[in-house]
Parts: sequence; structure tokens; C-alpha cells
Amino acid sequence: MKIKTLLFDLDGTLIDTNELIIASFLHTLKKHTGKDYLREEILPFIGPPLIESLTKVDPSNANALMETYRAHNLSNHDAYVKAYPTVVATIKKLHKAGYKLGIVTTKITDTARLGLEITGLLPYFDVVIGLDEVEHAKPHPEPVIKALTALGQTPFDAIMIGDNYHDIEAGQNAGTRTAGVAWSIKGRETLAAYKPDYMLEQMDDLLTILEVE
Repeated sequence: MKIKTLLFDLDGTLIDTNELIIASFLHTLKKHTGKDYLREEILPFIGPPLIESLTKVDPSNANALMETYRAHNLSNHDAYVKAYPTVVATIKKLHKAGYKLGIVTTKITDTARLGLEITGLLPYFDVVIGLDEVEHAKPHPEPVIKALTALGQTPFDAIMIGDNYHDIEAGQNAGTRTAGVAWSIKGRETLAAYKPDYMLEQMDDLLTILEVE
């Protein structure tokens, strides 16, 4: 079956927000716990919904931690966020070639749109499915299915692309093909263990896979 639809995770896949995320976690955890966390201790928090990660830190105070995190994240957002190499040119070519493009993220939709707008990617995406639009976050298939439904497409001609195991499992659970990105902050090997159909060394590898000129 020919691929017609490409669904992308956002942070760590299309746009580099890793340093922003780490800085926001470090700021939040220092403020609420008084502890200086190591960078390595933050990495497991990246990928799952924010409330899920912060609940592990302090179940009784997770909402307050989330408010602190979001305030820091938004106020520093523009200074950190940039697209990964070859992303913008690749997305433009895929859009021009007629592929349906969507975002499936654990971010709140408005914040996701902000990142897409800053990097010039927003006009090329037909749908953005954020955490506030679903009951179940990735790796549950709901966000992927919701994006495909909005695009009028099926899992059988779609591929889900991401930097975290949540993305690969969400695609697999929904019945799409999957691609991991080798620039994942958690490491290529970690992602490869979930057996995505493809591993992208850089985003324009998609053009080769899909035979887009």
C-alpha cells in the first residue's frame, strides 16, 4: 500500500525543544523540591504527558508544578525552539507532493501550534492533535486515529514518525507503519528496540523512502 499520510510527533522530532524542556523541568523541580536535579535525571520525563511526569515527582502537588513548568516554558519558548536540519525543506516538499500531513503530540494544541508557527511549519499541516483533544495520550492509538479521521485517511496508508517509544507504539497500536528518528535525545538504540519500520538519520530520508523528487 502506498503511503499517503504522514503523522509526526513534534518535540524532539520536527523541532528541537529538548534544551527548553530540560531547563523548564530543572527550574520547576528546584523551585518546588529545593533539589538540583542532574540532566540525566530529567531525560525519563521527556515524552510522556507533562502531568504524568510531574505526578511521579509529587503526586499531591502535580498541578502546581505544572503551572510553574508551563510559565517557564512559554516565557522562554521563542529563544530555544528551532527546526531540526532538513525538516522545513522536507515538509515543504511533502506538502507540495500532495501528502496529508498531521501532528500528533502530548503537548497542548495551542503550544504545539506556537512551535510550528515559530519554525514556519504551521501552514503545511492539515491537522494538529494535542493532549487536550483526546482522552488517552500516546502510546494509546486514540490520538493517531483521531488525526487520521480528521484527514479522511486510514492507518493502512499512513506512517507515524517520532523520537520516543510512545510514538512508535501509538503507530503500531493504531495499525500504521512507523519511523523513528536517530536524533532522539534518548538515543537511537533505545528507539530501535521498539522495532519501527524505518529509522531516519535525518528528516529528508523520508523523501528517499517515499521516492519524492
